[in-house]
This record gives sequence, structure tokens and C-alpha cells, in this order.
Amino acid sequence: MSNPYIFDEFFASGRDEAISPFLTPKSRSWGKNISLKSALFAAFLLAIAFGLSFISSHASHLCLASVYFLVGTPALLNSLEDLRNFEINIDVLMTLAALLSILIGSGLEGALLLVLFEFSAAMENMVTEKTKSALISLQRLSPKTAFVIEPDGMVIEKAIREVAIGTPILIKAGEVVPLDGKVIAGSSFVNLAHLTGETQAQARHIGDEVPAGAYNLDGSLTLSVTRSSADSTLGRIISLITKAQGAKPRLERFFDRFGKWYSTTIILLSLFFATALPLLFAMPYLGYEGSIYRALTFLIAASPCALIIATPTAYLSAISSCARKGILLKGGTLLDALTGCSIVAFDKTGTLTTGKLTCTGIEPLNDGPPIEKALAIAAGLERHANHPISEAILSLATEKKITSAEILDFKSVPGYGLQGKVGQEEVYIGHPDYIGESIPKTEWKTQNTFLRIGQALYVFHFTDDIRPESAGAINTLSKKLTCVMLTGDHTENAHIVARTLNISTVFANLRPEDKLNKVTELSAEKGLIMVGDGINDAPSLARATVGISMGKIGSATAVDASDIVFLKDDLSLLEWLISKSHATTRIVKQNLILALFVICFATTPALLGYIPLWLAVILHEGGTVIVGLNSLRLLR
Repeated sequence: MSNPYIFDEFFASGRDEAISPFLTPKSRSWGKNISLKSALFAAFLLAIAFGLSFISSHASHLCLASVYFLVGTPALLNSLEDLRNFEINIDVLMTLAALLSILIGSGLEGALLLVLFEFSAAMENMVTEKTKSALISLQRLSPKTAFVIEPDGMVIEKAIREVAIGTPILIKAGEVVPLDGKVIAGSSFVNLAHLTGETQAQARHIGDEVPAGAYNLDGSLTLSVTRSSADSTLGRIISLITKAQGAKPRLERFFDRFGKWYSTTIILLSLFFATALPLLFAMPYLGYEGSIYRALTFLIAASPCALIIATPTAYLSAISSCARKGILLKGGTLLDALTGCSIVAFDKTGTLTTGKLTCTGIEPLNDGPPIEKALAIAAGLERHANHPISEAILSLATEKKITSAEILDFKSVPGYGLQGKVGQEEVYIGHPDYIGESIPKTEWKTQNTFLRIGQALYVFHFTDDIRPESAGAINTLSKKLTCVMLTGDHTENAHIVARTLNISTVFANLRPEDKLNKVTELSAEKGLIMVGDGINDAPSLARATVGISMGKIGSATAVDASDIVFLKDDLSLLEWLISKSHATTRIVKQNLILALFVICFATTPALLGYIPLWLAVILHEGGTVIVGLNSLRLLR
């Protein structure tokens, strides 16, 4: 009975059928990017049809018919759907021009229009499919079941959507928290890196809140569920990504309006010329000199072939150039959007920093053994643990060539720290509450941990390593853009990194909702580039004018939700990318002006009878070639 349920659940989720688990790997590979493959195959057939037109007209017509079937059928169906909804756009104009070209013996030109039209649509589909994969990555992160504690003490597994608010659930060590809840029993360290971007483990005790998506490191926790699965932290992030991706960029809205205006105008003008020219100039309706022929010629010449490839070819050339630099763009219009940005916002952990802790110093708080002995004892305790702090202390001991002390009666207290004996002396390391009340409150900082050897106290200071290229990248970018930091980390930690990198504007302690609101505000004011890597950054990356994620260290959700991915995690490429975006915008504007000029130059004389159809086609296609060659300059 489970298979029909899973089958129905999958297709009810709205996911793309190309990723369905019910398809075989071979069939799935065939179904991926099917429209792009159809356009490329149709272009191949069109080239054969053109070559055969000089040898055998029958063979040429057969290949041409195949082209119309491959790319003309979907275009015709989509156009009929648009017309049924009383919507006239460039898609309708392209299809009408291509099909009417057959009536005047210009089937090759019509087929070329359809191939280019299908290729452009395939590019758009590839970009929109990226928005679905972000939500799928989040669903994979979140557990689908929870271990519910029954009133009689039995533990049973239930689907998270069946778990009511107030239900006690058990979270074992090494598990991901499935639902938001409050600790009612146990203590442990949890890692919130997926949610806040901060890699340092945090203690959770009775009464503390634990969000869904947190990773339970060592102890066992019993939570009382405080939010349903739909309202959980991960559920809200999914909702935020969906809403953030719903807003169309300004450039896309402009082309939508332009396409409807242009298409309606050209079709109405063609109808007007076909009916009015004989009345105004006493010319026949039929024949090569007739109004219908001239009107159809005008419609073909006015079809925006060069106009349509003006932007895709420029963007493709720029995208290819970016790919060689290790920059993946999920759409060419992003380059246009980059030129309108005046602010660049960085996440801290994992973006400006490596996400790994380094022990920067050990400070005695009272009289005690030498620092070297304290480090040896700390390393002896921490070698039994698996935390970022443990790794930092052990790394420092190795660097200083200090051998770990032998620890007796070792004990781990989840959520608090570690303890044991060195000889007959008790030693402790961990949270201030665990070490003792004599530690000054001023030392209670998130990137500190404490060691007690008998009555002697030591504080270990840690810092998040700054990425080597961050300083240079910020210094270069700050000459052109305003640099700010948006982080879920604590204010003190954020300002330490900001001062090192000369970032004057810092927003810290931000939840995913807070980040999204701040990104929305900054994007609306001056245009914002957001650079991040964590799941908590995903909604902000999707809402920002341009979202950039780090490919190597970034979460799958951040990579999917972003517009641009730096595959090499090299921030220094951001300035190069912005320069490339400005160059692309200049080329696109040149192409659009050239394409419009060619259309005007070809249509008006053709309508007046000064230019025959074959010459109008040459001018039209010549403009297309020039536009394409101009775009290739961006490959440099």
C-alpha cells in the first residue's frame, strides 16, 4: 500500500517530473532539458534542409517539415493557448510570422524563426527549474518522522505532520531535530550551522528552545513540540524562499510589456496594410505587387529575429566567459541586474570567514600551572570530543608540539563540558556554569571556553578564520560599492571580523526572517548583491537583486536558491564579474539598437515595394549575423 501513497505524494508535491524517482536513469537523462535538445536537433535539420534545397527540393521539404513539427508544434500550441486567454505577445507574433512565411514561399526563414524562438524558451525553462530544486534540498534536510514519547513511556515513530503541539519527542545524539520545541529533559550541545551559519556548538538545557534543523551533537534531549511541521523553522524558510522567488526582476517585467505592445502593433499594422493599401494607392490585393504580399513581407521582416537573439547571444557569451573563471550564472539577465546594484552584503561565517575556529590565546584568570601545562590538559580532555572547539585546541597543541595530558576518570556532560583527573587533581573544561561561579561575567563570551585545574582558572579565546582573499576583495569593492555585513552571529563576533576587513556597516543577530526583511529593504533602495553560503541565507539570496553563493562550502539550498555560484569560493572574482556585467549591458544595448534599426530599414522599403522579399530577408538575417558577432566580443 505504500507505493501508491508515495506515488501520489510525489506528484501532489508539484515537483518537476524530470526528477521523479519512478523514472529510470536513462529515461530521466533523456527528459532533462528536452526543449533545448529539440531546438538543437531542429537547427541541425534546418541546416540540412538548406543544403538540400540546392540539390533536391523534395528532400529539403521533408527535413523542413520535420523542423516545423519539432519546434513549430509546441510554439503553435502555446500561441493558441495565449490567444484563448486573449493575450498577444512576441510568442504569438513569432509563430504567426513563421507559419505565414510558408504561404509566400519562405519556409526556410520561418523555420529559422521557430528554431531561435524555441532556443530562447529553453533557456528560460532551465532557469525557472532551478527555483524548484532549492525547496527539494530543504525537504531532504528535514526529517520526515519524529520519535514520540507516549504517556506510558513507550517511544514510537510518527510522521512529523501527525505530531501535535505539546507532544514530547526524543532526540538522540547525532540526529537532526525534526520540529521546533522546548527542552523538558536532558542537555546537549547542538549545531545550528544550517540555520544561523554559525558553526560553534551551543549548549541546550531544560527550558531552552531548539529549532527544527538543528543537529544534536552528543546528549539526548526530550523536547515539547512548540510548532507544527508547517510552522517550524524549516517550514518558514521554505515559505520565505517561495515568496522571495515570486517577484519578477524589473528587466523581465519591461520585456513582458514591450513584447505585448510590439506584437499587437505589428499584427494590427499588417492587417491595416493588407486592406488599406489598395484603397489608398489603387494597387491589387493579390500578386507579387499586391497588398497582401506586401503586408506578409512586412510581417516577416518585422519579426524580431535579431531582436530576440540580441540578449541571449550576448548573455551566453558572457556566461561562457564567466564559466572559465569558475562562476556559474543561472540566467543572463543577472548580468544586467548586477549593473544596477550599489550595495553588496556579505554573510560572515563561511563567506568572509572559513567557518573553522582557531584558538588565538590562553589567558590565566588567577595563579596556576604554566600555560603549556594548561594547554596539555585541555588537549587531553578535548581529544575525546568532537566539536569545533576541540579541533581548535588540538590544532594549537599540535602546532606548539605539546603532548596531550593523560586523563583519568574521563566524563562528558552533554551540553556543559568535559571533566576528568590529572593525577589526583580534578580538571574541567566547558561552559562557565559548569566550571564555577568565580569566573567574571565579562569573560562569558560565545567564542570563549574555560578550563579549571583544581582552583586555577584559564580562558581560551577563539576566532573564526578570515578567508585569505576577503580583505583584498572588500578593499577593491568598497571603491565602487557600499559593503555591509548581514549575519546571524553575535554582535561582538561580527564586529571583530568587520573591523579586520574595514566593513563599517554591520547587522548581527539576524534570524532568517530578519535577514530577508533587511535584504528586501536594501534591494528596494539601491539594488543589492547578497553573498552567502548557509541555509539561513537562502531566502535572502532568493530575494536580493542578485544572490551569490559559495559553491564548495555553501549548502545545497543556498546554491539552488542563489542566482550566481562561485564554484571556487573566490571572493576576488566579484569585482571581475561586476566589470563583465557592465560590458554585457553595453553590448546588449548595442544589439537592441542595431536590431531595431535593421527592422525599420527592412520593413518600410519592403512595404513601399522598393525592396523585394529576398533582399529584405538578406537584410534581416544579415542584422542577425552582425548582432551575433557583436555578442561574441564578450568571450574575451
